[in-house]
Amino acid sequence: MHKISPFLFIFLFISCDYFKQDVQSVPIARVNDTYLYKEDIDGLVFESTSKEDSILIVNNFITKWATQQLLIDQSVKNIPQDQQDKFNKLVDEYKIDLYTEAYKSSIVTRQLDSLISVKELEYFYELNKENFKLNDELLKIRYITLPLDFTNLSEVKNKLQRFNTKDKIDLYNLSIKFKAFNLNDSIWIKNDVLLDALPILQSSSQQVLKKSNFTQLQDSLGVYLVKIEEVLKTNDIAPLSYVKPTIEQIILNKRKQELLKKLEKDITIDAIKNKNFELFKDK
Repeated sequence: MHKISPFLFIFLFISCDYFKQDVQSVPIARVNDTYLYKEDIDGLVFESTSKEDSILIVNNFITKWATQQLLIDQSVKNIPQDQQDKFNKLVDEYKIDLYTEAYKSSIVTRQLDSLISVKELEYFYELNKENFKLNDELLKIRYITLPLDFTNLSEVKNKLQRFNTKDKIDLYNLSIKFKAFNLNDSIWIKNDVLLDALPILQSSSQQVLKKSNFTQLQDSLGVYLVKIEEVLKTNDIAPLSYVKPTIEQIILNKRKQELLKKLEKDITIDAIKNKNFELFKDK
């Protein structure tokens, strides 16, 4: 195998305007009967790239191209024809898949209705409730972790339990003094997520994690105030708010499949109508 001389390409870069020339089909390298053209490396380097870096980038690209072409030529000579035929068939099938999937994707992007009404969500949920049984416990919870030397413990404790509008505002204003907190008790979270956030609960989770339960715990790291609003057990039906993203994805996938099925049907009907597709019956 002959090495490609870098001096040829250094010569090509003597002019700073080399890449700016609008010249088509100018060969710059050859491997057997395959040519690499000037337009094949257009855009390979930026105008801001130095001459030295440009030469290096182009030389590396051409060397890699030449190596690939030489390997392809050798493979054609040495791989049995029946195996080459299988490879060519796979290439053809991949090309078909690549083109058709790109086209179908563009159709879906343009035509798929991604708006899902609350009514549609609720209807799907009610119709498929039994398919949404929980594999994990879910909780609605609010909690606050305080330093051991926190001075207004009883006040914060009362506000977290009562939790009226004023209490919420006061707690958010005080939150800069908390070590950690979650005051959004409208969102369902998994039991293991809660235990990761509050490891102290792991030793007493059976007693603490009950509906409408308030607990105050303490260890060497701090004081923990935990208020459980609601608990759902394993095998309970998951609430709509929790499975909403899953339902939305199911509905969108269903719409996508229906759209693609219609596309395939319409394109075939149009082809028959326009005499671009016909079946020949056996005589």
